[in-house]
Amino acid sequence: MSNRSMRDLTTGSPMKLVLSFMLPLLLGMVFQQFYNMVDTVVVGKFLGVKALAGVGSTGSINFLVLGLCNGICAGFAIPVAQKFGQRDFDGLRKFVGNMIWLSLFFAVVITGITTVQCRQFLTWMNTPEDTFSYAYSYIFLIFLGIPATMLYNLLSGIIRSLGDSRTPLYFLIFSSLLNVALDLIFILVFHMGVAGAGWATLLSQLISGLLCLGYMAKNFPVLKLAKEDLKLDWSYARRLLVMGLPMGMQYSITAIGSILLQIAVNTLGASAMAAMTAGGKVSMFAVCPFDAIGSTAATFAGQNIGAGKPERVHQGVRAASILGVTYSIVILGVLTLWGGNLTTIFLDPSENAAEIGTIIQLSRRFLIANALFYIPLLYVNLLRFTIQGLGFSNLAVGAGVFEMVARGVFGLCLVPFFGFGAVCFANPAAWVMADVFLFPAYYACLKKRGYQVRCAGKRILRRA
Repeated sequence: MSNRSMRDLTTGSPMKLVLSFMLPLLLGMVFQQFYNMVDTVVVGKFLGVKALAGVGSTGSINFLVLGLCNGICAGFAIPVAQKFGQRDFDGLRKFVGNMIWLSLFFAVVITGITTVQCRQFLTWMNTPEDTFSYAYSYIFLIFLGIPATMLYNLLSGIIRSLGDSRTPLYFLIFSSLLNVALDLIFILVFHMGVAGAGWATLLSQLISGLLCLGYMAKNFPVLKLAKEDLKLDWSYARRLLVMGLPMGMQYSITAIGSILLQIAVNTLGASAMAAMTAGGKVSMFAVCPFDAIGSTAATFAGQNIGAGKPERVHQGVRAASILGVTYSIVILGVLTLWGGNLTTIFLDPSENAAEIGTIIQLSRRFLIANALFYIPLLYVNLLRFTIQGLGFSNLAVGAGVFEMVARGVFGLCLVPFFGFGAVCFANPAAWVMADVFLFPAYYACLKKRGYQVRCAGKRILRRA
């Protein structure tokens, strides 16, 4: 019941394993951001600043809803990684069978609620009238594509749990290129406006998910489900919900803070909205390595806990820390020198020159302020996902609460007085506050697993 695509993370050098597993994930996330960015580039270049501001203003509500879906899928994959580490393939298949029913339920419910309430969501966010129609046309289609998004994230999560981080990358590359082509065709040829960008994203996600499904059916005999595996079993479903719901709630709670911040930004006008959109898109590329480190940490921790090797979890955290801190220093220099120039790819040069200049200046301030705090962001991802891989998803929710409070305070209390300057430091404040919770929570989770960190010349991990 083995497959050459599966990878065992429970033996070998943690540094080499983390790096080799992370790189395909990183490339996949870069391509995912690439086709998300293409929507923004095409909209900004060919439909104007107001269309760009409208699409960008949906980012926080998009994160709220899709973060819930993606978090649930990521949580569902952790028991699969643990069973793979235990070499309990019967239990692994039963988890996968129950995942199918639970994911179908959440996809239908979340899609129904968000598409019906989409207009109301944008109204609650104080979306300006001159950007409202653009925002609605785009985000409605993104919500309509939630089942496709969940399909891809669920299946790619299962594949990664079995140690294969490369295959999802190949499908993402294909769907990213497809998304670029569809964006250009729908917007420039068929003149579908921002709705064309939404349709391009929806169809690309669907094709990516179907490719994962076909690949799994052909190449992973260990996942061939029998009739009994597809029966809804409450003991397995409860474990999936215990892991998946807290992860989904964590993203959603974090997104609530982002929504409060976006509401405040919407009061500053289209230029500030466009600056945050352009700066945010560049930043999303810059932070891809931290997201890849987090996803790697969850799988690495899950497999090693399943194999009864929690000491390797801490070794993996140290290896990831070295990689992440090094990258943080490098990317700070890059964004300081060229961050403002990078945001110009989202802007139409035929727009008002003074407005374009303001947007570039504001987005550069946003990027540098965030990059100064990328090391705290590294540990938000690394520790939070490690805690989840250790089996304590409920604790990771606390980090989301801290992030929500920080962004909420900046959005509701500081932006009205300090303007865009407060917007620039809202994310850094959220990351620092989350780390205040995550560091002690991480060491507490290690201790609960029967291990503790002691100082004896250097940090080592020994049995308690």
